[in-house]
Amino acid sequence: MLCYFTNTNVKLVIPIDSGRMAETGNMAYSKIRQPKLSDVIEQQLEFLILEGTLRPGEKLPPERELAKQFDVSRPSLREAIQRLEAKGLLLRRQGGGTFVQSTLWQSFSDPLVELLSDHPESQFDLLETRHALEGIAAYYAALRSTDEDRARISECHQAIERAQESGDLDAESNAVVQYQIAVTEAAHNVVLLHLLRCMEPMLAQNVRQNFELLYARREMLPLVSGHRTRIYEAIMAREPEQAREASHRHLAFIEEILLDRSREQSRRDRSLRRLEQRKN
Repeated sequence: MLCYFTNTNVKLVIPIDSGRMAETGNMAYSKIRQPKLSDVIEQQLEFLILEGTLRPGEKLPPERELAKQFDVSRPSLREAIQRLEAKGLLLRRQGGGTFVQSTLWQSFSDPLVELLSDHPESQFDLLETRHALEGIAAYYAALRSTDEDRARISECHQAIERAQESGDLDAESNAVVQYQIAVTEAAHNVVLLHLLRCMEPMLAQNVRQNFELLYARREMLPLVSGHRTRIYEAIMAREPEQAREASHRHLAFIEEILLDRSREQSRRDRSLRRLEQRKN
């Protein structure tokens, strides 16, 4: 089954279920069984959600337009959407349209994100996890990315540079997260993509905290920017090993900065304790 889904055109190719085979002499015949149209629409929408074409919170085209794009009847489309609603994949708002569930991949709740951010050791655990996920994403993005993927990665990379030039910490943090999502989408591994989306709130918090530290030590910003550029250039040059290695070096550098801060804080706390002791 194939589907071409764009803003202007969707085509379904309906699969044929051969059913049970019946043999006559040396010839084999099968009963042609046409699947129910609403089943085909349901499966195709599921596929678009799974591969990331339809994103969390994204609004589907209006029913009339979507039926026209799929070249199907509105009752068949409506039946498929109702089943996807029942599965928790879509959400229909009265008078507001139909959306992909925004909470579909948000497994880390705000309280958990806050809890993790308050414990420094968990930040190192997250960096270890990012080593694995972002390194392999960069590797496969260099290997598998399409021209469209690479254009999207380039747009995100430029957005980071613009935000850094403006000195806008919030904009730069958000741009980095969007860049990593674009790289992971370009890896064309749906499990990897959905793992990242599950982690997105926690990743955003971690990136923000890292930038707060970097903006306090501005001499580090050009170094971090250089690391990110090397990852980007390796992906664009289709050099998977170099892309993965550049990603690992970048995160190892961030980890070292965090360790330096931790050691500095420990020394400061020790000095304060000594001062208090002398007063007593």
